[in-house]
Amino acid sequence: MNKPITVLTKDGVAKLEAELEELKTVKRREVAEKIKVALSFGDLSENSEYDEAKNEQGIVESRIAEIEATLAHAQVIDADDITTEKVGIGTVVKILDMEMEEEMEFQIVGTSEANIDKGQMSDESPIGAALIGHKIGEVVDVETPSGVLQFEILDISKKEEE
Repeated sequence: MNKPITVLTKDGVAKLEAELEELKTVKRREVAEKIKVALSFGDLSENSEYDEAKNEQGIVESRIAEIEATLAHAQVIDADDITTEKVGIGTVVKILDMEMEEEMEFQIVGTSEANIDKGQMSDESPIGAALIGHKIGEVVDVETPSGVLQFEILDISKKEEE
């Protein structure tokens, strides 16, 4: 089965690589130590510490495999390729909710990087998908479960390099 391409910003790649390194070097060692300690308790048939450690090992290994697959199939958006002519992955967009008269600002990112608490909206979310390809000054209709919302694009910029 082919894994679909994941679109990531350079920040997203760096975060995944850091998590992968942490899992491979620190977490694996911690889990191996837990298994070793649990084995010293003897009888595995009633050893909840051993079962818990093996479950944790499975979770860690699964996450490692998931990150490796994501990185192997990632399309990295370079900051130099991001244009502020129109909304796209990697751009920071400021919009006005026409009904609530409220301004919002967030970066459009690939789904695996999305974190609305950090101001990162998925390109596949209803608002993110609707804004893609539009320019400053345009009013965009967004189909949501609660009805159609309208947003005016106030500004499009690039995220400041960290």
